[in-house]
Amino acid sequence: MFGNTIAMAEKSLDCLWKKQEAINNNLANIDTPGYKRKQVSFEETYRKRLLAASETKSDKKIKEAIQGMNYTVSSRDDSARVDENNVNADVENTEMTRTWLHYYYLLQSVTSDIKMYQTAIKGQ
Repeated sequence: MFGNTIAMAEKSLDCLWKKQEAINNNLANIDTPGYKRKQVSFEETYRKRLLAASETKSDKKIKEAIQGMNYTVSSRDDSARVDENNVNADVENTEMTRTWLHYYYLLQSVTSDIKMYQTAIKGQ
């Protein structure tokens, strides 16, 4: 009934939640000597997997691509600070806002889809 829309949104929301956790952890450790910034990525890999699956025109392949998608957590060892910490508050706050807006947009999209189906079911 929902196609792949809800499944895609669910997977994206999970990944965005994990991304937000990493950002919060980075900000919490901004003054911890030697702490290395963690970043969560999934968007580009997710996009490539969905494009490859959609080229097959198989709903099963698309569903498998969605279900099999996950995020990756990485960190870099470089640092410009004396204490070897590489967290930049400006970068983290910008990323937090971007992630929150993306999360909010997806929630609104899912809510809108569900309301549309409710209206159709009620026949209004």
